[in-house]
Amino acid sequence: MKKQGALALGLVLLISSVLAGCNAGGRQKSARASGPPPSIPVGVATVRQRDFDVYLTGLGSVQAFNTVSLKTRIDGQIMQVNFREGQEVKAGDLLILIDPRPYQVALQQAEAQLQKDQAQLVNAKAQYERNKVLYEQGVIAKQDLDTLEASFGTYEGTIAADKAAIDNAKLNLTYCSIRSPINGRVGLRQVDPGNYVTAASGTAMLVITQLHPIAVIFTLPEDQLQQVAAQMRKGTLTVDAYSRDDLNKLATGTLLTIDNQIDQTTGTARLKSIFDNPENTLWPNQFVNVHLLLQKLHNSITMPAAALQRGPNGTFVYGVDSNNTVQMKPVQVALTQGNTVVVASGVQPGDRVVTDGQEKLQVGMRVSPQAPARNASEGQPGQQSQGTIGSQS
Repeated sequence: MKKQGALALGLVLLISSVLAGCNAGGRQKSARASGPPPSIPVGVATVRQRDFDVYLTGLGSVQAFNTVSLKTRIDGQIMQVNFREGQEVKAGDLLILIDPRPYQVALQQAEAQLQKDQAQLVNAKAQYERNKVLYEQGVIAKQDLDTLEASFGTYEGTIAADKAAIDNAKLNLTYCSIRSPINGRVGLRQVDPGNYVTAASGTAMLVITQLHPIAVIFTLPEDQLQQVAAQMRKGTLTVDAYSRDDLNKLATGTLLTIDNQIDQTTGTARLKSIFDNPENTLWPNQFVNVHLLLQKLHNSITMPAAALQRGPNGTFVYGVDSNNTVQMKPVQVALTQGNTVVVASGVQPGDRVVTDGQEKLQVGMRVSPQAPARNASEGQPGQQSQGTIGSQS
């Protein structure tokens, strides 16, 4: 009997402990159900106030500021080639010498013919003076005297032709020495010493391209021309040339002019910019991406473009207050460029805005701010996209 009583007492204690544990677990679940919901992790960035550069971007190609194809203007054998391929030359440098001896002989012949004709003119004048005395004495007729006087003009015309022949011979001698007309870089040569060249062939013996300065021709949409023209009237505009992948800046120059017509097939206009190119980072016919600095906005309010949301009532952002609670803030956008937005109104410098995870949010939710993703941060230098100016609702 005592053993049975002890077993019954133990069973009652075991059932009591199990029931107590169940009641405690229920109270814990109830406490958790009635507590605040967990915070949602989101990417957050801070609104900044800074100077902001507005760029227009276009595709362009490099062109030599001057290109000269040197051809011979006379026939002859090449005696000297005084340049190396790829050499930098200056205006006036002697590059090629064509055999001048045939033209020196032609010059001597022309000078000799001039002396002969000048002597004939002197003789005609002397005869005229002698016959003038005979005419006064009535020995010869007036017609004979007039004929002698008229011969002066014939000899003078012949002398003028001789002088022109001398000038032509001297000019041909000048053509024997082919000199550089510009400062530039010599390309691959097409002739060697000993080659015989003719003016009729029309083949270039070498090409010189001017690389300092050098030009870049690029295009912009016709809708942006008025903005560019307005800024040009205020001062010189800066142009940056970037590599084909638009990551590496190659050179910085200035905008020279806008073309005088628009291409109707593409709706674009061509613009020309000039670069000093001191390190030869730009080469003729090279493809480049062009960034035209249109204007600089001072004390602009900027934020990542990833923060923008569009709803039925317009553009807004999710702002995060000091309690890490999100609020919806309508904003007016002044300009969008790449990954950056310039805000006209709606947020202030120092405000925190959500850039990632907006699809999980509702007004009043608590969030756990995280660093924004790299692609949501504001645009990096050298990766500016084309700016769009104007308010957006």
